[in-house]
Amino acid sequence: MLQRIKRSLAFVIILIPGWAWSQAGMDGGISISRPIASATYLDSDPIVDGEVLQDEIWTGLQPIGDLLQTQPNFGTEASEKTDIRIGYSQHTFYVAVVCFDAQPDKLVVSDARRDALLDNNDSFLFILDTYKDGQNGFVFGTNPMGIEYDAQVDNEGQGNFNSNRQQGGVIGGFNLNWDSSWEVKTQVGDYGWSAEFAIPLRSLRYGAGEDQSWGINFRRNIRKTNEVAYWASIPVGFDLKRLSLAGSLTGLTLQNPGNLKVIPYGLIQTVKDYRADPVRTDYNPEFGADIKYSITPAMTLDLTYNTDFAQVEVDQQQVNLDRFNLFFPEKRPFFLENAGIFSLGSPGEVDMFFSRRIGIGAGGSIVPIIGGARLSGKINKTNIGALNMFTDEVVSDSLAENNFTVTRVRHEFAPRSSVGAAFINRTALGENNNYNRTLAVDGKWGLGNKAQLSGFYARTITPGITEGQHAYKLNAQYEWNKWALGGAYTEVGEGFNPEVGFLLRSAFRKPEFRVLYHLRPDDFIGLLELRPHVSYRSYWNFQGFQETSFLHVDNHWEWKNGMEIHTGINFTTEGVVEPFEIYENIFVPDATYNHQEAQLVFWTNKSKVVSFSTRNNIGGFFGGKRWASLTSLTLLAGDKFNAIFSINHNDIKLPGGHFKADIFGTKVSYSFTPRIYLQSLVQYNNVYDKFSANIRLGWLQQANSGLFVVFNSNRTGNFEPYRTLFAGEDVDNRSLIIKYSHVIDVIRK
Repeated sequence: MLQRIKRSLAFVIILIPGWAWSQAGMDGGISISRPIASATYLDSDPIVDGEVLQDEIWTGLQPIGDLLQTQPNFGTEASEKTDIRIGYSQHTFYVAVVCFDAQPDKLVVSDARRDALLDNNDSFLFILDTYKDGQNGFVFGTNPMGIEYDAQVDNEGQGNFNSNRQQGGVIGGFNLNWDSSWEVKTQVGDYGWSAEFAIPLRSLRYGAGEDQSWGINFRRNIRKTNEVAYWASIPVGFDLKRLSLAGSLTGLTLQNPGNLKVIPYGLIQTVKDYRADPVRTDYNPEFGADIKYSITPAMTLDLTYNTDFAQVEVDQQQVNLDRFNLFFPEKRPFFLENAGIFSLGSPGEVDMFFSRRIGIGAGGSIVPIIGGARLSGKINKTNIGALNMFTDEVVSDSLAENNFTVTRVRHEFAPRSSVGAAFINRTALGENNNYNRTLAVDGKWGLGNKAQLSGFYARTITPGITEGQHAYKLNAQYEWNKWALGGAYTEVGEGFNPEVGFLLRSAFRKPEFRVLYHLRPDDFIGLLELRPHVSYRSYWNFQGFQETSFLHVDNHWEWKNGMEIHTGINFTTEGVVEPFEIYENIFVPDATYNHQEAQLVFWTNKSKVVSFSTRNNIGGFFGGKRWASLTSLTLLAGDKFNAIFSINHNDIKLPGGHFKADIFGTKVSYSFTPRIYLQSLVQYNNVYDKFSANIRLGWLQQANSGLFVVFNSNRTGNFEPYRTLFAGEDVDNRSLIIKYSHVIDVIRK
């Protein structure tokens, strides 16, 4: 392995071209002083219509601007002027912006859906650190079409630096699925475009009082030049989520806004089971409600009864080609708000709390949620989260009623530093000695803006398990001066069993490291940046046997026109302790397999009408050969229609046999307006010969409430594309759901 690492470092050096690099000003040597702006109290609320230049309320305020590029020309002034004005009234926080543009006919708007990715559009975003803790915040953004984009940020968006290449999910860090009640309107003219944001103070979490100060930063994307600019300058390698480098917003005198919302819903569901004998059709009306009450501006109580998530998009299908667990992300809105408060562990690998354990059974089956409560927010410098949920029994799956309890505290004692603890419990109601508990502590220590030490220790309590019930991780990271360095050690005991958490794999000892460097050429073949890097991770069992080793050496080539290529090589070791069936009647024997594989990733400018991306791994695999390819084609027709066609292809030749594993997917959406959309996700998995279709019509109102019409169809076996949606005899089941929910402001002041 030492020789592999030496060869890898040499490979990184080879990847760095031998020209002279101009690096002045693009690293962490930026000034630590942060800009300051002042918010103006407004005696009257402006009319939110996107008109800024002719509105007397806004023309009477002094604008701020002077945004600086991070790309393509780090540290230089933005090519277009941006004027930003900030005001607030007793109930609402306002931001008005004029994005001047010399060529407004070339504005790029490729998606009108709520929460559509704004990186590929002309757009404007800002982040509010309402606690001024440099760690947590709320992101709001829009494009010239006036879409609503919002998200929650926890821990500056940081997650696990080792990606396991599975589906990404919301595990703290950055929560795009958080939806709040607010309004934005835009206008486009010969000057460029403008926007007005109106965010009710009751939609935020903050400390009340006089002369409050928030952290704040602004970002503008100018897509025709692939330009990104910030108000508070951000070093290369970071983005808007780096709240410890945000500017300050002063002059805020805030009161408790008072907030009590009742969100009732009603739905009718028709389910037809074609596999039953005789065929059975069930009609299921359901009613339920959520209640949201702000105890203080920074502490919120949520109550839920007969919780339903019929409007949520279904999971994307996956094929398991190794011995370990697949990760499917949480998508249900109730569990997404303040999700970062409850996060503890190593995201996607060792999670103490994984909310999909509540209400979702084995294989994705639905477990009815009777109801529950969540308390989340902040008291001074202490984050507090408490969750209690009850699920009903499922006779067909032999599941009893269960109670789930999660309590989490995290106290911030210095910049980028905190200590915390959690208690997580599952108890089967009416059954003796059927419970599972997890106790955990964690902490992080920020070494200025550049480095951080972090870690956790956890222990589970399960009847019948008496040894090896521990897990812990120690982690060190340095991110500054163009470098991103990290190293960690994780250990999971043989008896560690977090039944309300997630384990990618059990019983291991794992060292890992990563080294990455940002290089920006002065002027060479249109390149924006190169990112040579090397990473390593290795899993050992408690008998001293190496089960996995992965050494990755790569370079990312990013062009100013939006094209990007990754060229890498992987050195892998897989130690199989027990033979396993990887495909029907194809087994991988117990042995140690050492291989190399080439990795090539490529994508074109994602803001174009047609864009293409592909990720390929070609090389050795369990004593044979594998070609793994994930390829997608994206079509954008104006700002209303977009479609993604993808195929995840695995061609695997092993000593025990040859097979292909493919997943075909088509995701199509049409936005009639930013709040009315039609979306479909159609998938086919050849391994299980499984076809699924999920079609959703949404008419959004406040905070992701509104009218939803959802059609689902699932079929296994005898795949005939032209018959699948319409031929009942070939279908497992179909359902049609009509759901309506509405936000009622009981207290609004």
